[in-house]
This record gives sequence, C-alpha cells and structure tokens, in this order.
Amino acid sequence: MTVRPIIPGFHPDPSICRVGDTYYLVCSSFEYAPGVPLYRSVDLRTWEQIGHVLDRPSQLNVTGAVASGGIFAPTLRYHDGRFWMITTNMTDGQGHLLVTAEDPAGPWSEPVRIRGALGIDPDLAWDEDGTCLLTWAAFDPAGTGGISQAVLDPATGQLLSNRRLLWQGTGGKHPEGPHLYRIGDIWYLLIAEGGTERGHAVTIARSSSPSGPFEPCPDNPLITARGTDAPVQNTGHADLVQRADGGWAMVSLGTRPRGASPEWHVLGRETFAAEVTWHDGWPRVGEPIEPAAGSADLAVERLQGSFLPQSWVSPARFPEEVFRYEDDGWLLTAGSNDPAAEDLSFVGRRQEHLYARVDATVAVTDCVGGLSVRMDARHHLDLELQGDRVRAVAQIGEIRSVLGEIAVQAGAECVLEVRMEPGRGSVFSTVLGPDRVVAGVVAADGFVELGHLDGRYLSSELAGGFTGRMIGMFCSRGTLTIRSFEYRGADDPELLPAGDHAQLLRVQK
Repeated sequence: MTVRPIIPGFHPDPSICRVGDTYYLVCSSFEYAPGVPLYRSVDLRTWEQIGHVLDRPSQLNVTGAVASGGIFAPTLRYHDGRFWMITTNMTDGQGHLLVTAEDPAGPWSEPVRIRGALGIDPDLAWDEDGTCLLTWAAFDPAGTGGISQAVLDPATGQLLSNRRLLWQGTGGKHPEGPHLYRIGDIWYLLIAEGGTERGHAVTIARSSSPSGPFEPCPDNPLITARGTDAPVQNTGHADLVQRADGGWAMVSLGTRPRGASPEWHVLGRETFAAEVTWHDGWPRVGEPIEPAAGSADLAVERLQGSFLPQSWVSPARFPEEVFRYEDDGWLLTAGSNDPAAEDLSFVGRRQEHLYARVDATVAVTDCVGGLSVRMDARHHLDLELQGDRVRAVAQIGEIRSVLGEIAVQAGAECVLEVRMEPGRGSVFSTVLGPDRVVAGVVAADGFVELGHLDGRYLSSELAGGFTGRMIGMFCSRGTLTIRSFEYRGADDPELLPAGDHAQLLRVQK
C-alpha cells in the first residue's frame, strides 16, 4: 500500500494544534532561514503554507550554522487565546526559545530564551491551575538524561522548579520528542525513541499526575516501521490532535526510501498522518490520512515577478541578505562583498516529489554561479556558469568532479536544467539507486546532458544529517542574474514532460 505524506519533502518533526475547525502545523527547519515553516488545513489532507514562525533575524540567528544545525523540533500549542511555539536553536548557544502570536500568520513575538534546560525538543503544557510545564529531552553528562520536566515562567523563561526525570522510554536509544497531554483526568506522555533512522518508533505512557510516575502502554510501540517492508520507514516523532467532532488523529515523520538494498531516501523526513482511536484508555493508530484527490497531479512553482514564494529559504542566512529583484530579474550575490572572494550564497526550495524537473534561465555574465541540487555544502550537483562555460560539477564529501562542460555565448542567456528521473538497474543488484539526477543545458535543438549522478550520492544515508534535498540557485563569486526559475514535481514520473525543451514549453502554455 502506498502511503503519501500530507506535507512532502524535508518537513520533519511535525507538531500540530487545532483552533475551531482549523489545524496548524509546524516543522523543523535546521540551518535554513526563515525558520519553522507554518501550515494550515481544515481537513488534515490539504495544507497551505502561511509563512514561517521565525521570519526575521532578531528571532533567528543561524549565522555559521553547520549542516543540520540551527532549529530542532518545535512544539506548537494554542492556550489562553494565544499561539505558542517553542523550539531549540542549536547554533546560537542560547538554549530553547519561545515565541507567541495572536494570529498564527504573524507577527510572532521576539523570543523568550530558556537557558536552564539543557537539551532539545521542548514541549509546553498547562495543568488545571494554569501552571506552565516545560518538558524536554535532556542532555546530561552524568548519564541521567531522558524526558525531563520543570515548571516554567513563560514570560521570563525562568525555571521555577528543579528538573525532574519523567521517563526514559522502553529501552530504545535517544528518548526524545516529548509531548504531554491532559485528556480527561489522565496525563499522557508521547515520545520518540530508537533514533530517527530505521529503528525509529513512537511510545506512550500515562499517569494521574503530569509529574508521574508514568505507566508505559502494554502495546508499545504505538507506531514503528522497523523490521518491515513498509513503503514508509523511520516513522516516529509524533503529535496528537483532537478533531472538532471529538475524534483524534496523529501526525508523524517518515521517509520514503528507494533503490536496491539497503535503500536510500533523498527528500528528507516528511510529514505523514493517521487516524487514531482509543481502546482501554490507550490510543491506537489506524488508517493513514492521505492528501486530497488531485494533489498527486503535476506540481509547478515559478519565480514570478518580484514575489519570492514562501517555500524559498537559505542556509545560514536569510534570502533577502543576498537575493533581490530588479527589473531584469532576480539577482543573487555571493556572500562576500569582495568580488574576488569565494563565499557561496544559496537560495532555493525543497524537492518535494520523488521525481522533478527544474530549469532556470540565467544571464551569461562575469560571475560564478548557477543551478544546484543540494543536500548540504559537501553534497551537491551543480550546473556552474563561469565566463563562457557551463560545467556539471559533482561534490561528494571531499571529492569534487567535473562531469562535463559546454561553451555558451557571453552576453546571452542560458537555460540550465536538472532532472530527477527513475533509477536504472535491477533491485537484485547494487546498481539501482533511489533516482538518477541528470544535469544539462537547453540548446536550440534540445536538451544537452553534461553529466548525471546516481541519486544515492545525494541522499541522507550518504550525506548524513536531518535535512533533505534542496533545489535552487547558488553564487560563489560576483552576482548571478536569474531571468526565470521553474520547478515541476510529481511522484509519478509519467506526469513529467518528456523529451526536449520545446515539449516542456508546450506543456507550460
């Protein structure tokens, strides 16, 4: 059975709340800014991004963030007429941060910092007398880490009690991602454990008190895909939400690995959802909740005029620091003001589909930059324009290789194109990767391939970390002029236009 994510691509660690008939959901963003993408839905199936919670530098400092640094798992809650989002910035060294808003579309407040709770994955809950409880996955050099809790003053960030250890899970490594709920007279503690790789799982415990002791569910884990051939793996880091009609649902992260054994996932950890029922006082996960009919069709996103889509982000800086619109197109400037210096800037969006085709029209000028498929700074495939040459360049760890190059006309425009196509080979060999990434240019007589790469080399299993593929523009010297950018994606490769660029243009019209 194919299970489709409700929010595809690199959207891990989902946290959800409902206000009236509307659901709101946030995800981790790691080194990318703006941070904590925010989505809205009325049916749990069709989601619209309405912004980012951390949308300005005064809220989010990811300067110098390493790959998979920055913002870890957030929690989103609605309490006392306000929205609350708490998370951890692993880059700025100031601990958890808490922001609030009356309208989830913003503006969100300046952060309140919480420095006395070393760890990650903070959660907020309130008991019946209004006491705010901070629950998190504690780091403890003494080895007594685990799911911990303290009373919090949310206005100041001060802890009003000592840390108490609530639960260390059922024995899986890295107990983390806690969410605490009061349902009726019972408190439930939902966590992730087993690590966010193939051993990932969700477990739950309950107590008559928010401070425990907690009794584990006899049927734990609540969800896991470990040891199965399920198409969605790494399932874990969940959050519960009650529907307006009294029913329940759960969101969680998962991956869609493909290729020969041991398989690879390239889109990062995505957000999935499922129905939840209750039996004997415990939640049970039921049928998957999948996107609405029609959402599997070809998806298209373009840079149009001066509007930068909500989906576009940059690593270690905000896009507006290096990316601006002028009459002749979008201008991407290298991070350094010194034209002779190498300081790469990248702006782009997530690859959200198993297969995609992306083309960008750039001006051939005296700069170094172009189109990139990126896992991180050490794992990417670029179409690099330099002078009157375009090169397909693969960077895999410490290995940098030019796969092919072609001359282009100085002062003209050049169409760069990357294609994420089905992998080639047999599942009974080691040849078949998750996909095949092809890079080239569009000439007068059609597409000219400059090089290709087995998609496993741009996968999480090879690159490591917690993010997924990004596709966008880069500039490492000077200023790159981008006339157009277009992303097409689908989980069915037959939906993508086939053949040369002329056919592609006919599909656009």
